Amino acid sequence: MTGSALQLPVIALTAGEPAGIGPDLCVSLAARALPCRLVVLGDADVLRARALRLGVEIGITQGTDIPSHRQGMLHVRHLHAAAPVAPGVLDAANSAHVLALLDAAVAGCLDGSYDALVTAPVHKGIINDAGIIFTGHTEYLARRGNTPRVVMMLAGGGLRVALATTHLPLRAVADVITPQLLAEVIRILDTDLRTKFRIAHPRIVVAGLNPHAGESGHLGREEIDIIEPVLMRLRGEGLDLVGPLPADTLFSRIRQEPCDAVLAMYHDQGLPVLKYASFGAGVNVTLGLPFIRTSVDHGTALDLAGSGRAEIGSLLAAIDMAIDMASGER
Repeated sequence: MTGSALQLPVIALTAGEPAGIGPDLCVSLAARALPCRLVVLGDADVLRARALRLGVEIGITQGTDIPSHRQGMLHVRHLHAAAPVAPGVLDAANSAHVLALLDAAVAGCLDGSYDALVTAPVHKGIINDAGIIFTGHTEYLARRGNTPRVVMMLAGGGLRVALATTHLPLRAVADVITPQLLAEVIRILDTDLRTKFRIAHPRIVVAGLNPHAGESGHLGREEIDIIEPVLMRLRGEGLDLVGPLPADTLFSRIRQEPCDAVLAMYHDQGLPVLKYASFGAGVNVTLGLPFIRTSVDHGTALDLAGSGRAEIGSLLAAIDMAIDMASGER
């Protein structure tokens, strides 16, 4: 391997649910020029079969030395699927394989073998059907990274939207938002905007929980009792925080008064706006981990697996962001 290749960041890409579009997306990368050393963690035979189905000619290499990415080639770390894979057909027998890909990638990030992790989509339902409690990548990687608190943030369309809570039923959200949680989330968001995104003085706009940010307590008191006191305390520590603002007008306001990130209180408060704005090129970033992790912002799209119609835009954006973040840390 040449000296110039060694200067490129090593990006580990997990292939995700083998019956979904993850393998399709990985195969499609062979046609792209990427300024990194890319290793795909997945079943090499599944990738070959998917390439054949898609009519894509690729060469697959394996081994501990990870070369710079070359068009027409994929470097693969082979982890064998437990059961035969058919595009679009889930099999709970492969759920442990999907998690083994993540475990291997996390171990490589923690020991310095990989500079960043990019994840293709997994299917939460089939993993739980296998008897494994799994709420999502974000929570799973937090446990594997031995990290007590992480923050889910999506970026795209000129926006960054972080979440105070992630995959919870709506009726549980208000009870989970405590002063301690909110302060921890905001500190992580501020720290990673500074360190991983190299923003010297990040401005964060915080949404209220209730309609109209509680309407002075008439539509809920979480803003008065929890959010406002936390923001005031953190402002005293030097953080640049705006809010809490009503979520229905917040995104219109930041068009005139830009910020570096929005903190939404729950999943469907902030992400529909971002996904509309990013139009298939959004990136999911996990903040607070001891390594860089980005991901696509979509699911397994079982109906598209093996069809040749899967869009690669979000994965390319996730890889580009991982390369940029890793290059800043090298």
